[in-house]
Amino acid sequence: MGIITIAIGDALLTSMWVFSMPLLKIFTFKIVGLLGAQTLPLATLMVSTLLVSILVMIFSFIGNVFGGASFNPAASMTFHVAGLKKNDSILSMAVRFPAQAAGGVAGVKAALGLIPAEYSNTLTGPSLKVDLHTGAVAEGLFTFGRSLALLLIMFKGPKNGWVKQWLVSLATAILVLTGSRFTGAPMNPASAFGWAYVNNRHNSWELYYVYWIGALFGATLGAWVFRFMVSLPLPPPTKQKKA
Repeated sequence: MGIITIAIGDALLTSMWVFSMPLLKIFTFKIVGLLGAQTLPLATLMVSTLLVSILVMIFSFIGNVFGGASFNPAASMTFHVAGLKKNDSILSMAVRFPAQAAGGVAGVKAALGLIPAEYSNTLTGPSLKVDLHTGAVAEGLFTFGRSLALLLIMFKGPKNGWVKQWLVSLATAILVLTGSRFTGAPMNPASAFGWAYVNNRHNSWELYYVYWIGALFGATLGAWVFRFMVSLPLPPPTKQKKA
């Protein structure tokens, strides 16, 4: 499929993903409450990772329909640098990233407009809790860890698809919990952009330095380390078609 079709899928998936995150928190609390498991320390983690796994499986199916669309620029960069998306190029990223950012804005606006006010505590985006440089390094490290875990689990992990996805969700949840004291660890530049936009912070250096540059560098580094660990050859340069 053409890059425009994929970019449309990127925007759609990203808006759906960002909109679903507050809902995920609400359903997690409801399910844990119904099970009477509020006092169990790992109950919330187990329920949330199970729900995220189901959600990602659905979104992956939709992404494949659109030719490989994704809801996360960092994940797109990870697979591109790892050489696992043969049709990707830097030019395609230049088209897809803005589409994903626009999807992030649409998802946040939909969440703010449709989710009842009683759940306003779930309607918050990432926030920087450390200085700018520490935040950029932290977001880079968290995204590096997530990208490397994603690649190792998906391509060197268990054969069962559900188990793979749950392990990725578990690794992501652990990183988010760890990163909550630093940047919130969204590890998703498009999601961070959406929340920054509605809060009129989308022109800030903090957004791009921490949540875009830091995250994309971490994703790139994670893919490089994966390539080194599994000894994958570098992808050949994309040939430009002659007019």
